[in-house]
Amino acid sequence: MELKVMTYNIHHGKGMDKQIDLTRIAEVIQRSDVDIVGLNEVDKHFSKRSHYQDQVYELAKKLNMYHGYGPAISLKSKNSYEQRQYGNALLSRYPIIQTKTHYFNFIPWLTESRSLLDAAIQINKKFVQIDVTHLSLNPILHQMQTNFIMNQCKKYTRPLIIMGDCNMKPGSRGWNKINSHFQDVWNAAGNGEGYTYSSNRPRYRLDYIFTSPDLYIINTELVTVKPMASDHFPLKTTLRFETN
Repeated sequence: MELKVMTYNIHHGKGMDKQIDLTRIAEVIQRSDVDIVGLNEVDKHFSKRSHYQDQVYELAKKLNMYHGYGPAISLKSKNSYEQRQYGNALLSRYPIIQTKTHYFNFIPWLTESRSLLDAAIQINKKFVQIDVTHLSLNPILHQMQTNFIMNQCKKYTRPLIIMGDCNMKPGSRGWNKINSHFQDVWNAAGNGEGYTYSSNRPRYRLDYIFTSPDLYIINTELVTVKPMASDHFPLKTTLRFETN
């Protein structure tokens, strides 16, 4: 069967027009007709900037998909029992069986917290492991985070997908480390530079999907509908997945 996968940094729903609009984000995902979506910069009751919404819950409701969440930042709320959180999320047409958040608190005082959302999805009788992350701009932390992800991935023998805003360039140290074991879907089946940032002036390829070698990459494309919805373009790939 075919499996359509997308990674999308939604900038907490804030578009290039400075407006918060989750309906617009949902329309991008819906028109992409994907099965699994990894999301970065997702707020959960975080602040006024996103109207204190649980953004992945709202998107899952609009799209009729399963959802999972992995915070990178968790803060106490003065006015509510809910924690104020910011991080990565996952939407899926298939059941999400298990999720775990790994915090990248290697040097907590140095820069913004980051994390890895590690999830198992069941497709028919088989499982696919999905890792969603947003890596640091700091080169020391980036290397630590990449090393952690690669060590984590060694635990799995099932098909595996790593995706997110990786804040790196093709050919960089981090890219080489991941690409030595996994397939960069854009390199395998993309056409052109694959720039995902920024959506109003694309100059950088920051968003990636990597797959284990047992997933066959059919095609890869940028999703450019509603470019005002976020400061990143989503990246979409179609994979062939053996369910027998």
